Amino acid sequence: MEHGSNFINFIGTVAGAFTTVSFLPQVIRVWKTRSTRDLSLVMFLLFVAGLILWLIYGVLVHSWPVIIANCVTLVLALIILTFKLIYK
Repeated sequence: MEHGSNFINFIGTVAGAFTTVSFLPQVIRVWKTRSTRDLSLVMFLLFVAGLILWLIYGVLVHSWPVIIANCVTLVLALIILTFKLIYK
């Protein structure tokens, strides 16, 4: 059973890494251009709320892949959201 659990955690870790890393190009672009005009504030607010809920879920079920991926993604999304609020 532990072998299956390791595989499940591996899949979760890779999925979390892919979805987290997918935010890096957007953070870099916003940082360089100082422009967030094309980004939806409502979408990012909902996304951040969802990340917080996923993080709470990960903590409650003790899932490190969910916790780590959502912590890092939350930081990246908060950077973009901060730029969105600053560079109106």
